[in-house]
Formats: sequence, structure tokens, C-alpha cells
Amino acid sequence: PKRKGGEKMSVERVYQKKTQLEHILLRPDTYIGSVEPVTQQMWVFDEDLGMNLREITYVPGLYKIFDEILVNAADNKQRDKSMSTIKISIDPESNTITIWNNGKGIPVVEHKDEKMYVPALIFGHLLTSSNYDDEQKKVTGGRNGYGAKLCNIFSTKFTVETACKEYKHSFKQTWQNNMGKTSDPKIKFFDGDDFTCVTFQPDLSKFKMEKLDKDIVALLTKRAYDIAGSCKGVKVMLNGKKLPVTGFRSYVDLYVKDKLDEVGVALKVVNESVNERWEVCLTMSEKGFQQISFVNSIATTKGGRHIDYVVDQIVAKLIEVVKKKNKAGVSVKPFQVKNHIWVFVNALIENPTFDSQTKENMTLQTKSFGSKCPLSEKFIRAATNCGIVESILNWVKFKAQTQLNKKCSSVKHSKIKGIPKLDDANDAGGKHSSECTLILTEGDSAKSLAVSGLGVIGRDRYGVFPLRGKILNVREATHKQIMENAEINNIIKIVGLQYKKSYEDPESLRSLRYGKIMIMTDQDQDGSHIKGLLINFFHHNWPSLLKHTFLEEFITPIVKVNKNKQEHAFYSIPEFDEWKKETVNFKTWHIKYYKGLGTSTSKEAKEYFADMEKHRIMFRYAGTEDDAAITLAFSKKKTDDRKEWLTNFMEDRRQRRMHGLPEQYLYGTQAKHLSYNDFINKELILFSNSDNERSIPSLVDGLKPGQRKVLFTCMKRNDKREVKVAQLAGSVAEMSAYHHGEQSLLMTIVNLAQNFVGSNNVNILQPLGQFGTRINGGKDAASPRYIFTMLSPLAKMLFPAVDSSLLKFLFDDNQKVEPEWYIPILPLVLVNGAEGIGTGWACKIPNYDHREIVNNLYRMLNMQDPLPMLPSYKNFKGVIHELGQNQYMVSGEISVLDKNTIEITELPVRTWTQAYKESVLEPMLQGTEKTPALINDYKEYHTDQTVKFVVRMSEEKLAQAEAAGLHKVFKLQSSLTCNSMVLFDHMGCLKRYDSVQDILKEFFELRLHYYKLRKDWLVGSLGAEASKLSNQARFVLEKIEGKITIENKSKRELIRMLVQKGFESDPVAAWTKAQEKVLSVDSGSSSGPNFNYILNMPLWCLSKEKVDELLRQRDIKKIEAQEQADICAGKGTKLVKGKVGKPKVKKLHLEETLPSPYGRRVVPTITQAMKTDASKKMTKKKKVTHFVFKMDYASLLKAQSVVFYDNFAHLIYTH
Repeated sequence: PKRKGGEKMSVERVYQKKTQLEHILLRPDTYIGSVEPVTQQMWVFDEDLGMNLREITYVPGLYKIFDEILVNAADNKQRDKSMSTIKISIDPESNTITIWNNGKGIPVVEHKDEKMYVPALIFGHLLTSSNYDDEQKKVTGGRNGYGAKLCNIFSTKFTVETACKEYKHSFKQTWQNNMGKTSDPKIKFFDGDDFTCVTFQPDLSKFKMEKLDKDIVALLTKRAYDIAGSCKGVKVMLNGKKLPVTGFRSYVDLYVKDKLDEVGVALKVVNESVNERWEVCLTMSEKGFQQISFVNSIATTKGGRHIDYVVDQIVAKLIEVVKKKNKAGVSVKPFQVKNHIWVFVNALIENPTFDSQTKENMTLQTKSFGSKCPLSEKFIRAATNCGIVESILNWVKFKAQTQLNKKCSSVKHSKIKGIPKLDDANDAGGKHSSECTLILTEGDSAKSLAVSGLGVIGRDRYGVFPLRGKILNVREATHKQIMENAEINNIIKIVGLQYKKSYEDPESLRSLRYGKIMIMTDQDQDGSHIKGLLINFFHHNWPSLLKHTFLEEFITPIVKVNKNKQEHAFYSIPEFDEWKKETVNFKTWHIKYYKGLGTSTSKEAKEYFADMEKHRIMFRYAGTEDDAAITLAFSKKKTDDRKEWLTNFMEDRRQRRMHGLPEQYLYGTQAKHLSYNDFINKELILFSNSDNERSIPSLVDGLKPGQRKVLFTCMKRNDKREVKVAQLAGSVAEMSAYHHGEQSLLMTIVNLAQNFVGSNNVNILQPLGQFGTRINGGKDAASPRYIFTMLSPLAKMLFPAVDSSLLKFLFDDNQKVEPEWYIPILPLVLVNGAEGIGTGWACKIPNYDHREIVNNLYRMLNMQDPLPMLPSYKNFKGVIHELGQNQYMVSGEISVLDKNTIEITELPVRTWTQAYKESVLEPMLQGTEKTPALINDYKEYHTDQTVKFVVRMSEEKLAQAEAAGLHKVFKLQSSLTCNSMVLFDHMGCLKRYDSVQDILKEFFELRLHYYKLRKDWLVGSLGAEASKLSNQARFVLEKIEGKITIENKSKRELIRMLVQKGFESDPVAAWTKAQEKVLSVDSGSSSGPNFNYILNMPLWCLSKEKVDELLRQRDIKKIEAQEQADICAGKGTKLVKGKVGKPKVKKLHLEETLPSPYGRRVVPTITQAMKTDASKKMTKKKKVTHFVFKMDYASLLKAQSVVFYDNFAHLIYTH
């Protein structure tokens, strides 16, 4: 062997000899178990909860050395029946544990062979014991001669005191430094009662601990109760208090008292003291088999053969009873009965053996126990009436119900009855059944379309059954849900399916009533989801069916175009977009969008079915990748995989958009078949992603699609007067093609207008009416029929109209609707925060002060890094402290008015006034059975905008509350975590952001880029208008001068003449066309020269005055264009202050609603423990790659426009 540096190690270094003590310290796990912290479920005794099964972190080795001393004390009862008391002291502060017992002490006499006192021999020297004589039958816990010495070895200080009346002496000796240093024994004359006392200070460094924490103390306390329950006739004192346990039965109550069975009845305990060595208690278990047992006071937490011995007797008797009462006919196995038992055993066994030094599992053969435990008939009778038998029978009923699923299966019948809305194929269930196809449609309207088509292909081989929306995800449903689901059972009955039957071979397929299933749904995302659920249904129950061409789908056009007698049908939007790019003047074609199957007419239905091969797409099984894809989409266990699946999809879409590649689509003109893998990964994924798109906002404008549609409609309406919310919702549905629930849209409008504390910092709609208050968190808003709204003046500044030409507007059914996103001058996602839950992703971002955001944007314009920002809510009077990265503590306001009165004047953000009163103050006033009332009375003085509770309580309780922390006692602090800052970026892809600064920087770069685009657009637009005016003026002037003659000439001759004379084709139209190409928007207009702007001028324009007017307008446009160019070059830029209006009239409030001026404000306490706890909760997040524009940063800074500064100035001076 070599060292790390490559140097060869010496033989002496490689092969070493250690002393027994050195070996124990070097390899402690061999002797006391692991010295590493372990986290697991353990029974412990908590002062406030009693005996409690919970997850704890403890060190087994430390637990073991304590237990060795404790079991030694209990063993003394078997040596001296007069022993009556064990005293245990656990002091975490001084790291000291003391165990004292009376009864026969250790002989204080010198050992003749070893030449030392016996106490020193057995506590300070290894492999010494009184238990080595295997011929002597003992019922003690000690056996191997290590026990107490191990405690000594793993202690920094270990002291033994004992007194022996027989030898009339007492003994005291102390060891230190892991038994490495020993003091001289102190021997004194003694004439009192015998006792033994061991005091030790565990060497916590050996156990990687700093102190005796709550978990280990709770575990050691539980062992004290164990001894009190298992050691008969012994009183146990813990830290000076007698434990309230009078015997084993009393001990069992610590576990089962106040526990209820499955029907809400207190658990019944059956107990029997079989003989002097065996005690057994039994009750029902709802958590599988449980056991609590002791062998010679040792806690056998893993059981052993003594448990098997007792439980086997109980199970054998219970099975006999269950068989008599079991009317379901389901066989019950012994292990199934055992799963309903909770047994407690306290046994004394002669010379027990264990599978490890930790003694958790007793391994001694039953024949060597030294005693027997015959359970009486009385005990068995009581056991059958304690709830165990009823619990087993309930489980049997459930199992029987599961088996009834087989009865839900169907067999082949020529005719079936009792299924509403089924149009069965005439040949279904007959000799031609394998040639029959069942068409499953999305709703009744789709069924009507299919029935119209059957008029072409006939009803003999085709049946139709409408689905009522989306079917159950059977992969995650309970058996009860499946059994009670009529739609699933109807499909099984119609097709003739049988559960658990394999349909691998063609012969088994002939047993079905239909040889194929054809799915006919709308060509939208919900339709895709229905197809996916049906595929999942068959794959989960009969995967072999998918290996045949059993499933297929019927597709209908999404878009049809026609011109003259030409017609084209498209089955996907990307395919239609490709056609538009390739077709000149596509707008001359008539375009019709088919939103759903209901859009198609009966005539079109017959056309579809007449050309069945064109519309039928078969699903083909491509192997295990298909199975994996279906499981990925629908299994609950694949949540994390689905998140990665969606992330990869969005990244692929991002790359396609960045490189101008077309979107993927499945249903091209030549498509005839489709794999399940392709369906899941190219079609169904769109449904999963759409949920995120509806629920999670965009970084760019901070809006979700529904909110964006509302803003688009309000801008388009440009109302000068307020409008009813209900009417505005109707306009949104009409103008922006909103397709979801009306109530959801109404609440979206209301939420955009709310401005109470905890809602919006900047509301983009005006709340003209009762839109909700902080009293009920906005739930107290009036009906949308009674409240009015309109666009806020501030919204027009946040979303400048001049930017609208730069936005990419979406189209729905050939209707221009809202843009992909707006580009406000401030990141509204930070101003108003964001919250939403999608599929696999969730978003939560708090509000921030728009003034701090503006200051940071100024800093970034000056090439400085943004400063950190704390969350901020408009009109919130409390304070927000930072606990750690993205971790905050929000504190309300509380003051002390006098010795028995306090005043609460602010609540944590989004703690609503009414809810606080009902959930905090009322329980404090009323009290409970366990907790007495804390306060005497409270009065309310709050308004819809402010909070004020005046609370009276006794002087004593107020002092106690202050000592504990008033904010904590009155629940005026809440944590705020920003670990889910997930947003859609400008490319439409979800991204997780690590900090608010990351969001601000990405917004800044994008907004700056769009200021440059805006400048380019303004300069180009003004230049084109100037050219147009110049051409018009030149034409009028030359006509006046007689240089141009237009009379008696055809339009074609006029256009040729204008081209020859150098007139430009309409400059504005040409520039607009060029911008459409840049923005990837094709108007489809013709590309010939356009002189209508000249030829369509009225005759009165042919005057000298008109020439002068045109030239004057041209000069104005040139000046405006030059100003924009100067701004780009950094010239002439100035800060324009916003208009300062009249000062707002202060709102009048009664003095009683205001905070009391003489109160003593209580400063919120932020402890190190809070920060430490927040740090522990902080999870590691994956780093994201941020998008950066590849352009000259300095040139971008030059693109700042006056409007940019003006809008910031307006925000600062007017808001």
C-alpha cells in the first residue's frame, strides 16, 4: 500500500496490533452500534404529546451505552426482590446522566485473584461479568461482559458509587478520558442501606453531537417509562418526579389511550398476566403489524422468537373465528390476520440470545425460554371482541369488492341492452364482429356528425357511442372509482372486454364484439387529452390490445381554404402556416377555421366518411418506447420525469423559434399511421404544456393569457366611460376569442382592478365599485353585474401605444387577438407579483416597490448592478426582514397600551382581517379543554383599509406573552419564500430564476432591445410618410406646370408614366410591407407598384396652396425623424417631469380607527434560530442559463428614447 503522495507505507504501518480498548474506540459499531446520526421512526416520550411514534434523529451508540447502565439497574431486581426504586436524572445542560438504584449493592471487597476492589473490576476492566456461568439460569439482561464498561469507555467522565451493608463499606471511583485515566477508589465505612449509582458524561464528540438534543432526550425518557412498565414492583423516578406507571397494563395505556379505531371508537385493550414471567396485551392495529416487547427489561424493538411464540397462538385462534364470520368466501392467510394486530409482551427469559450487541432482536429457541406462555380462553374470547376481527372482516370485504371487478368484465353478445345513447353496429357480436369498428365520440354533437357519416358507409360494421367528457385516469384511480364509473363499464360491456384477459393472439380478439376502436374528438388540446386517456385505459388494463391495430383515430380538418373551385384541407396549424408562406396572395382565398367537430356540417361529414382512408389514422405499436411514453404521461410516480419531459419540449420549441424552424406536426396530407410514442411526445404534450401556459405568467408583462386578453380588449375598446364588469367580460370573449369559463374571466377582471393591501401594487384596471377589501381578501367583491371598471390611466403609460406595432399578435380562427406578450416599461411581474400552479411547475413571486425597481433600472442604464430589493406591498405598515436567500419574515404591528391592553394595527401580508379574528382571536378568547383562554376581550376599530384590534388580557398573561414574544403568541409573523420563481421567458419557455435580480436583468435587456426597435420603427415610419408627402407635392407641382398630362389615359399608362418619371410606389405601404416581413407577418397583398396615394388625390388638391401644405407637412415629418435619430446618437435627451395635479384630499378617519399615539410599539424579533431554520428549508435549485441578446450593449444604451425617461418620470412624480 502507498500513501496519497505515492510513498510506500512501512510493514509496521500496514499491520498493527491494538489493545481491546483501542479496538473498541476505533471500531465502536462492533460493540455499541453505529456512532453516526440515524433518522428513523421511533417511539419516544415527548412531554407535551406523551408516547409518540415520530421520526427522530439519534445516535444508536449513545442510546446503547445509556441502556446498558439502565438494564444493569433493572437486572438488580432479579438478584434482590427487595429492590424498590430506580432514580434517573438526565441533564442536557451539563451533559450528565445519573442512574441510581437501591437493593443489594456491589460487594465492596478486594478480589483475591485480580487484587482490586470488585466495583473497580466490573466497571473499569473489560470482559468482566457475573453472567459467564451458562449453567446458571438467569433472567437478566447482561451477558457478554461489555455492558457498563462500554459506557465508561465512551464517556469523558464516569463515576461509580455503591454501598454494601454486608461488608459495611461504601465505594466511589471516577474514570476520565474514555476510561484512560482513573482516580484512586475512595473506601469509607458505611452502615446504611445498599445502593448503586452510576454517573457519566457521554463523550459527545464520539457521537458527532454537540449536546443532548430533544430527540435523544425523548428516546431516553421513553426507556425510563419502559423500565417502569416492565420491571415489576419497581418505582421509577425521572428527574425527581415519579413516573405515573403502576405496571405493564398501565404502561400500555401510554400508547393506546385516546386512540380511536376506524369507526371512531376508543381502542379496546385485552390483557393477561399469564404467569410470573409473561404478560401480554393486545389491541387492533390500522398500520399493519405492530409490537412493543421486552425481554428481561431490554426493549426488543425488532421483536424476535418470543413475539412469534405469542402471536402465532393469537393468529391461529383468530383465523378460526374469522372463517366462521367470513361470508364473502375469500380465503384469509395468517400473515393477513397478523397485519391487524398490535401486541405488547413483557417476558423474563433465561439466558436470552440476540443477533447483535444492540439486542433489538431476540433469537433464543422457544424450547430454551425456561417458561411457557399459554394464553387462556378468556383472553382469546376478549381478543375476538376488541375490534381485530371486525377490522379483518372489513379488509375481506374490500378484497371481495376488488374481485368483483371481474364481474364488471363482459362477454360477447350479439345484442346488448341498457346502455343509453349507444348506436350499436348491426354485426357487432356476430361472426363478423372482428370487422366492426366502434366510434367513440367527444360528446353528443360529435356523435351526430358520426351518424351523418354512417349514411355513407352504413351501420352494419360501425357503431357509435358518445363520451361524456374526459374519462377516468384508471392508472391512478381506486378500484371503487373504477367499479362505480358507468362510462368505463359501458365501454367494457360494448366491446366485450374481460379484465385480466390477454389478447395477444388473433383468436382472442375474435371474442370481442368490436375488432377496432376509432376515437373521434375535436382537434384541440382537450380532444388530445381524451385520446390520451382512452389509450391509457386500454394500455393499463389490456396492453396486448395496443400491439394490434386495435386503436385508431378519425381526424377532421382544422382549416379549409377555397378559391374558385379549388379547395385544400389542413389537419394542423403548422401545415397551414407553411401553405401561407408558400402561397402568394393567400388572403384572396376564403379561409374557414373548424374549432370543433360541431363546426362541420352534415354534408361535410358525409364527405369525410366517403374518403375514410384520408381521415383514418391507425395507432401502431413501436415497442417498449411506446409503453414508457404512456406511463410517463399518466403515472403518478413519474411526476419528476414529466417535469423534465415538459422542460425538454419547451427547450426544443425555443430552439426552433430562434432558428426560424417550423413547428412539428403529426397529421400531414400523407399521414396514415402514428406511433403511441409520437402521439404522447408531439400531441399530448401540448395539452400538458397548455395548463402551464394558462397558469404561469410571462416574465415580459407579468400577465397570464386570460389577463392579457382583458388588457387587449380594454385597449381596443378605449372606453372614455366606465363599463360594467359583466359587459366587459362579454367583450373579452368576443374580441379576444376567450374559450374558457365565464366565472373565471369575471374574477380575472376583478383581480386586475383590486388595490387593497396584499393585492396589486399597481392595478391596471380601475375599481369603480366594491371590488373587495382586505377584510376578506377580495372575496367580498360585489356581483360583476353591479360594479364598473375601465383602463387605468397608469396602464396607458405602462403599456405605451407606440410599442403596439412591434408586438407579435396572435390569431384565433383568423381573428387577430392579443399579442404573445406586451412589453411594459416596468417589469410588472415584480411590481404586482405572480402566483400560479401548473403541471409539474408552480410560480410564486411577491410584490416589490416600483420606485426601487425604477431606481435599479436607472442604475443598470448607468452600467451599475441592481441593488437587492425586499418584497414590498403598497400601504402595508408592517416590516419585512430577510432571513436568508429568498427567505423573508413578514411581521405585523402590535403595541402595548398599558399593563393589560395591547393594540394590533397591522397583520402579516395576506392575513385577512376576518380570518384572523375567527382563527386567532376567537380561540384565544374562548379557550379549549386543554388550553385556557388567553385574552379577556377584544374590540374592533378597523376599516376596509386599516386594521385595529384592541385586546384586553390579565396582567400576568400579558407578561407571559411578552416573555414568549407578542408577535409569536398572536401569530403576527409569517414566512415568505421565493423558491418557485418560475416564469415563461420571451421565447415562451418556462425558466426557473434564482433571484429577483435575474428577472430584472432579463427584463432590462429585452426592454432595451425593444426601445431600439421602437426608435427604428419611428424613424422609418416618419421617413416613409415624408417621402409620400414629397412625391404628392412633386406630382401636384408638375401637373400645375404642365409637365404631366393625365387626361384620356388608361390607369396602366399613368402608372407607366409615373415610374418613368421616377415617382416612388407608395412609400408608406412599401415600408409597412418590409416591416411585416421583419416581424414574420404576411398580409398577402399584391406586390405590384402602388400609386393610388397619388392618383386618388381629389381634383381640388391641384392647387399652389396644397403644394405648400404638402411640403410643410413633409418638413415636419423630416424634423421628427431627425429628432429620433438625434436621440439614438445621444443628443438632445432631457428628463421631462410628469404633470403635477392637485394634491389629493386626505381621507377622513375617526380617531378611534387610527393607532393609539401613546402605545409602546413592540419591535418584531428575528432570532438566529429563525434564520437557521430558513436556511435548512432552502432547497438547492438547478442553475439556469439566462438568455442574453447578442448585440452591442453600448449601442443599446444609445437607443434610450425620451419616452423611456418620460414614463419613468411620470411614474415617480404622479404615482
